[in-house]
Amino acid sequence: MSCGKAGESFIREKKGDGKISMNLLKQPIKAGNIRLSSRLVMAPMETGKAENNRVTPALLRYYDEKSRGGFLGLIVTEHCYVSPEGQAGRKQLSAASDDCIKGLRELADTIHQNSVPVILQLSHAGSKTDRLLTGLNTISASAVNIPGRAAGADMPKEMTQADIDRVTACFAAAAVRAKEAGYDGVEIHSAHGYLLNQFYSPLTNKRVGYYAGTNLAGRTRLHVGIIEEIRKAAGPDFLISVRLGACDYMEGGSGKEEAATVGKIFEIAGADMISVTGGMCDFVRPGHQEQGWFSELSECIKKEVGIPVLLTGGITQKAAAQRLLMEEKADLIGVGRAILKDSTLPEQFLKDEGEGAGV
Repeated sequence: MSCGKAGESFIREKKGDGKISMNLLKQPIKAGNIRLSSRLVMAPMETGKAENNRVTPALLRYYDEKSRGGFLGLIVTEHCYVSPEGQAGRKQLSAASDDCIKGLRELADTIHQNSVPVILQLSHAGSKTDRLLTGLNTISASAVNIPGRAAGADMPKEMTQADIDRVTACFAAAAVRAKEAGYDGVEIHSAHGYLLNQFYSPLTNKRVGYYAGTNLAGRTRLHVGIIEEIRKAAGPDFLISVRLGACDYMEGGSGKEEAATVGKIFEIAGADMISVTGGMCDFVRPGHQEQGWFSELSECIKKEVGIPVLLTGGITQKAAAQRLLMEEKADLIGVGRAILKDSTLPEQFLKDEGEGAGV
């Protein structure tokens, strides 16, 4: 199955000289109501360039450099916390209050000036933070810390229904701020051990009842509620992506056999795109070095849903990106650290053979 309900089967595009381009990365695709001019996406990476959790000139220069030329189909900017107790780092951007809008607008405008769509990643750290940073008690799905948490780390408080309702409202309010700032959409961060991943993973969700960690419906109810509230608040044309830590690759954790069902749950709830990465294993897959190491997850989700599926995971070469698209492992290719190291990489990826050096 192609994810062509949103994009279409690959079409060989004619270049200006009449020749047919075989570069699949150059094929446009729609995500929600947004047209992406290429299949190459800059994945979210925290830069450490924020000051007082606000946009800085250094951050604007960084994103201007990465988006220059308009080669990227989409940029997902680094994660912003949606409420104060959900802050993950001192240099992290905030989307938790209205006074953030001005700086976020400057950031969106900078990227749009280079003809690249942009969505803002929204996150809540849950237990992946501490009181020394936030001054507030940590919260999570259950009073359980994430795997690998240092001895002596704060033990989170299990969230009440009131906590869940408040955090859901914070995600929706942050999405409205992103829309007011001119973003094309938002991405909900449910990966790498953050709060929504803590609800999704059986390793950290020990709840019973409505959000029970013993069944898939319970583990995804917070996500569904957030998607639905963002859709109500931001409207039908606002792109909603979910960054899904689709497998923990740990004993007792979330499994790859669940990934396709979860993707469908999120699509039905109103998501326009699924971005596939790791869960409690973070952004690496233990024992794997091949480019696109989460492709077994993105492939099974892509077969089940009719919205674009984005794959990240160690992709650094154009040939690997092309192969993953040709083999229908995903609809979009996310590249992070390679673009961090080399801002010319998007241009290199989109060049046809003979137009310049390939990667």
